[in-house]
Amino acid sequence: MGQQEVYDFLKDKYKKNKEKWWTSKIIAEKTDISRGSVTMSLKKLCYQNFIEFKVECGYKKGNQYKHKPDSK
Repeated sequence: MGQQEVYDFLKDKYKKNKEKWWTSKIIAEKTDISRGSVTMSLKKLCYQNFIEFKVECGYKKGNQYKHKPDSK
């Protein structure tokens, strides 16, 4: 379990709503994968340029992720 499931989750959600960004916490809850595994998978997917991320500032700080439209 891990990288492929996280990628598939983001890709599927991107098809339904291109503007939605996801946190590692929500991805972990929705995929039933540990948050640590999700975080490591997200780092690898970002490094491989398969997903986008942004740093969210404010009350709920943290990175947010979504599928990169021109990948796979």
